Amino acid sequence: MTPFIQPPESNKSNGSARRVGFELEFSSLDVASSAEAVARAVNGSAFAKSSAHWQVDTDLGSFKVEIDWEFLQRLAEEQGAHANDEAWLDSLSQAASLVVPIEVVCPPIAIDALAPLSDIIKELREAGAKGTDDSFIAAYGTHINPELPDLECATIHAYMQAYALLQWWLVEQHHVNPTRKLSPFIDLYPEAYVRHLLSEEVDDLSDLIEDYLEANPTRNRAFDMLPLFSHLDDERVRSKITDRRIKSRPTLHYRLPNCRIDDADWSLADEWRIYCTIERLVQRPKALAELAQDFLDADRPMLGVARKPWVEHVSAWLEENLASE
Repeated sequence: MTPFIQPPESNKSNGSARRVGFELEFSSLDVASSAEAVARAVNGSAFAKSSAHWQVDTDLGSFKVEIDWEFLQRLAEEQGAHANDEAWLDSLSQAASLVVPIEVVCPPIAIDALAPLSDIIKELREAGAKGTDDSFIAAYGTHINPELPDLECATIHAYMQAYALLQWWLVEQHHVNPTRKLSPFIDLYPEAYVRHLLSEEVDDLSDLIEDYLEANPTRNRAFDMLPLFSHLDDERVRSKITDRRIKSRPTLHYRLPNCRIDDADWSLADEWRIYCTIERLVQRPKALAELAQDFLDADRPMLGVARKPWVEHVSAWLEENLASE
């Protein structure tokens, strides 16, 4: 079983361990079967909160297992404690699991304690969960939500720069499914915004947030900053974006990876390892600045940066500069 690697900085500035949450999207299981599989994997206790929402209490924290369908969730909530007594709602919930993603939302887990997640993946796969490659309609994915070492403007800016420099390379490394590439849910940062991120000094958090909202007024970004920015300045975010689905939390929201949960060769630890390239680059400020300058130098008037040559450059550059880490 592939181990989960440790990023260069595994603690927060206050000395406590950084934590990370994961969200897994899949289908072909109903909510109850999914929750029971999670419970088996980590010796937890599963119980229904509604027909659309189960909870699994474990030593790691509480996992949420729910149908990723806002309408059905709202119906279940309206039924309250009686939701499980409504045969029509149960039937709708079971039917929806075939075409609407089931979502397992993991609690924040210390970065050095992620191994049990591999057991959850295995148990869900053996129970019959189907992932990204099984649907030409639903763009099932894996979301990675890590806490940052601190919430200083310079730190957040560095993470955004590192991702922006790597985003084309990351798409290749994660082998992002063509359906997901075509979907609007994981759009990359616009190239003009990448140039702005790399060339402008930002010392004030409000400026960083304003610039982001101006260029990315949507949840549909592969490196979605809205949850973090909402946590830091909810009024500013809500004044520009009215989407009620924004969930405020002190984490990044990285959405690129597939969820190939039905593939025995697929590993959540591998997706985490690829993401951690961002972590490694952030912890090398001089290297980050060097790669940023390379990107700016590669810009062509009216044409921008050529994507394929840039991905090739990043691959060679990472091998030369970060391979030993």
